[in-house]
Amino acid sequence: MPGALIARLPAGVALGALGILGFSFSLPATRLAVADLDPWLVAFGRASVAGVLAAAYLALARAPRPTPAQWRSVAIVAGGVVVGFPLAISLALEAQTAAHGAVVVAILPAATAVAAVARAGERPSARFWFASGAGLAAVLAFVVAQGLAGPQAGDLLLLAAVGACAVGYAEGGALARSLGGAVTICWALVLALPLSVAVAAAAALATGLDAGATSWLGLAYVSLVSMFLGFFAWYAGLARGGVARIGQIQLAQPVLTLVWSALLLGEHVGPWTAITALAVLACVAATQRAR
Repeated sequence: MPGALIARLPAGVALGALGILGFSFSLPATRLAVADLDPWLVAFGRASVAGVLAAAYLALARAPRPTPAQWRSVAIVAGGVVVGFPLAISLALEAQTAAHGAVVVAILPAATAVAAVARAGERPSARFWFASGAGLAAVLAFVVAQGLAGPQAGDLLLLAAVGACAVGYAEGGALARSLGGAVTICWALVLALPLSVAVAAAAALATGLDAGATSWLGLAYVSLVSMFLGFFAWYAGLARGGVARIGQIQLAQPVLTLVWSALLLGEHVGPWTAITALAVLACVAATQRAR
């Protein structure tokens, strides 16, 4: 979205949209990274880089430590978005295209809404569920029309990624209400840092670091934006606007990902992209008005 438009949106929606804009480039960037680098190195290398940055941020901000009860939520966030999602996505995108990954990830908004009911205590209205379902149907109809559907071996990994991410989003959005979005993701990254560094180092020793510039650029993006800065905006948006409602902004992510996949990776995207994008954005707007 243009900056002027985002500035006029409610704070929760604007922050959520900014986070999704950053996340929408994650699958193409991961696809670039795993072209030359081991998926375990990509998954835990991104978490290692982001974890070091998170530790520095927490120190500079003099952020308080989570309470014992909050540490449990931090651990769930770390398991979902720091470890589970990146690893499953990296392994899946060794063989799958970023565009195909966008198909399966299209169910993430609905999964996040379900997780919000289970983990964040939210109770969306029937109107909300109808608008959410319409948006999901629009995205899936689009990708089916593009010939991207059909079971693939990596789809189980992609589904596992969706499940891990949905729980991590819901738990993190709820925790961010008390800790703040930036502090929530930073503590999750720091908690996972020993594991991240150990696995990344082992993968580097086993597979080497010989990779082209585009692979390193892909890893840099998922480390700095997908794993770190994007969550500052995303968790803050979830905390302010509600996990279920703001989570529906993710409906725009598959369409954006397909656009980036075409521009960056040369994957074919047909002329229905603009029509679907308008339909998706209309459904997102409807979910924001629902109570």
